[in-house]
Amino acid sequence: MKKIAAILLCLVVVQLSKAQERVITTGVPFLLVAGDARSAGMADNGVATSTDAYSQQWNPAKYSFSLDKQGFALSYTPYLVELVNDISLGQVNYFNKINDRGAFASSLRFFSLGEIELRESFDAQPNVVKPAEFALDLSYSQKLSERFSMAVAGRYIRSNLRIPSEGQSAAAASSFAFDVAGFYQSEETAFTDFDGRWRAGFNFQNLGPKINYDQSADNTVGSNFLPANLKLGGGFDFILDEYNKVGLNLEFNKLLVPTPLGEGTPIDANGDGDFTDDEDTTQAEANSQNSFKYNQIGWVDGIFKSFNDAPDGFSEELKEVTYSVGAEYMYQDSFAFRLGYFHESPDKGARKFFSLGTGFTYNVVKIDVSYLFSASNVKNPLENTLRFSLSFAFGDKYDEF
Repeated sequence: MKKIAAILLCLVVVQLSKAQERVITTGVPFLLVAGDARSAGMADNGVATSTDAYSQQWNPAKYSFSLDKQGFALSYTPYLVELVNDISLGQVNYFNKINDRGAFASSLRFFSLGEIELRESFDAQPNVVKPAEFALDLSYSQKLSERFSMAVAGRYIRSNLRIPSEGQSAAAASSFAFDVAGFYQSEETAFTDFDGRWRAGFNFQNLGPKINYDQSADNTVGSNFLPANLKLGGGFDFILDEYNKVGLNLEFNKLLVPTPLGEGTPIDANGDGDFTDDEDTTQAEANSQNSFKYNQIGWVDGIFKSFNDAPDGFSEELKEVTYSVGAEYMYQDSFAFRLGYFHESPDKGARKFFSLGTGFTYNVVKIDVSYLFSASNVKNPLENTLRFSLSFAFGDKYDEF
């Protein structure tokens, strides 16, 4: 039962393909799942989109450009709906713009894997466990100029996936991480037939120590990298008139995690055709050596290595970059229609999906809904899933320039 946590982790890792030796996997991958329906409706686009209550996950620097004094949001995402009905991701967001230039924000993300029954024998009384993970974070954003802001965020992560067995403890794993983000928004500019506004953003996200699921093991052997990543994106708003606006967005994402070494190379020292001699290295031993070397990499070294460590060179590094394109049509800031496309290399996870979304705003209340359908041969755990978000705006309004 000691390794059940690893099995559960595999269920929630999005990048799955048995034929892929060097797909990057991490601990607590729920941090990478889009928690809100607006960004999900644009295929996980959020680092450079216009400000909303859900910006904490994508780019907290956007809060400095919020036109609302305060905002509160709830989001719900079912998970693996084609297999079970009790796995889900919930998210709560809150922000407070303390003045025209600065804002505080916080969020709580809770990922529940439902109930699991453990039995010593077929007719034994079941022991029901409820594995779960959560992340609690705080951020502060500040305008450094009228058009550019930056933010820092701190995050506490707790993962309770370990299941007790044979009297061994089931202590939850925990870690912490921080984000550094920036956001640019231009003035509204007049073109021939429309007005427009440029936006750009970046976020160095989930930078922090590894998380150790197996505390009885050596700290380096039983630990997993956090899903540290770099988000980089841009967008443009076509302001057609006072009622109609179309936003186009493009976002790139790169995991700041080393590329796995893959299978090792067996050594037949004397060339006799077998690997049974003492000086030989079998395939299993070579694989174990590569795994040990990978686990020895620290999280700081891993960030720098992630840019140039792929065995196949720069071409493989490019395959580790995902991209998404998204569009949003707004009518009178009351109705929104969204669509998007997400792409990941077939050699690095093979996630490809389209998304649709819509949103309705009445007074201070906003409702967002999104739907995802896969365009890949690899099953997506969010396939055919409806996501829901509900947000509220409070307080005075700020002017937009």
